[in-house]
Amino acid sequence: MSAPDTPPGRPSDVLPVTSSDSSDSSDPSDASDVLPDALPGAPLAAALAHGPLVLDGGLSNQLVAQGCDLSDELWSARLLADDPAQIEAAHTAYVRAGARVLITASYQATFEGFAKRGLGREEAAALLRRSVELARRAAARAEREVWVAASVGPYGAMLADGSEYKGRYGLSVAELERFHRPRIEALAGAGPDVLALETVPDVDEARALLRAVRGCGVPVWLSYSIEGEATRAGQPLTEAFAVAAGNDQVIAVGVNCCTPGDVDQAVEIAARVTGKPVVVYPNSGEGWDARARDWRGRATFDPARVAGWRAAGARLIGGCCRVGPERIAELAALLENQ
Repeated sequence: MSAPDTPPGRPSDVLPVTSSDSSDSSDPSDASDVLPDALPGAPLAAALAHGPLVLDGGLSNQLVAQGCDLSDELWSARLLADDPAQIEAAHTAYVRAGARVLITASYQATFEGFAKRGLGREEAAALLRRSVELARRAAARAEREVWVAASVGPYGAMLADGSEYKGRYGLSVAELERFHRPRIEALAGAGPDVLALETVPDVDEARALLRAVRGCGVPVWLSYSIEGEATRAGQPLTEAFAVAAGNDQVIAVGVNCCTPGDVDQAVEIAARVTGKPVVVYPNSGEGWDARARDWRGRATFDPARVAGWRAAGARLIGGCCRVGPERIAELAALLENQ
């Protein structure tokens, strides 16, 4: 994020797109322990049935490491227009680290946000599609199958005022659905393997997102930002995950942009409530000092924790803010050796 009181959140030439599966409702604990290396062209849901996959890490921290200025309200989405090569380079860094799923730079990309920069709807739609194309190009450099997840961030990310970590925007589910649907349609039209409905702070927005993706033709995962065993808006995780249970379009549920310590219990709850594979990609564990606009404390992200997450049902495992390619490489090596 770029607002003064907001930590940087998540979450930024089309190749032939693999087909998408609509669901995998089997018990994640029954999945094979064989990593899905020999599944070229397989839908992501089918690959998850064969074992866990490594997600990428924080796109923003990698862009900053490359020398990019993310102080604009559009955050990393600004680079879709101003310097797309930097985004492709960041994706490529994660491919080289062993990531099998890349999340696009569209977290903070919205029609409303681009309109503030003077861009019309057609130009904005083209930039949303570009986010998928850039990830596809980076994925093409991998020796193994790499899937692309189009990021759909919460309404609060567009506001750039920290409300994405609180929810409760004062909008109805119907209003939130109307906000999300055009961006979802643009991203889905670019042919990602999955839509990442991520950093969702409350259950109302989750319901709106799941309504907005109906009929888009692309499977989704639903990932909440949490604190303890509740969403950022304070709802119990049992209630939060229940909205995705029985929804065949949802191929995974889980959490992201949280502390690593909050993941342990969340994985168990997500798997138990939904019976679906679980997605987890926490932050480094450092805290954001809004006044100093800097990170404080020590990192607590430890790839060694992945064994417990995997045993509890995690099948998509990566990192969010401040988790870079080095940590993802460690994570990939651990999963390969388990």
